[in-house]
Amino acid sequence: MNDIQQLTEALRKFRDERDWAQFHNAKDLAMALNIEAAELLEAFLWKTPEQADIASVKEELADVIAFALLLADKYDLDVKQIVLEKIEKNALKYPVEKSKGSAKKYTEL
Repeated sequence: MNDIQQLTEALRKFRDERDWAQFHNAKDLAMALNIEAAELLEAFLWKTPEQADIASVKEELADVIAFALLLADKYDLDVKQIVLEKIEKNALKYPVEKSKGSAKKYTEL
């Protein structure tokens, strides 16, 4: 069992011990993911990146990852596979020779 599978299994166990699967439909998991991402942003609000409270970043990032893993699990998605596929897709949109050192969107390269 790899790390992602171990994390997903631990999240399922935690959820199931509390009978929360009934609340974890795809829509609500996506909404929770977005809410937790906003809470992650809050750790940076009105601060430089260096001033962010790392404990808050750690806490909120864990929530973001947890809900993302649960959503992937809901659709039986292979997290490693979908991330690698996205990297390949982005490599086509952002070739090194055009995008290196640039923050421009692929449509502007």
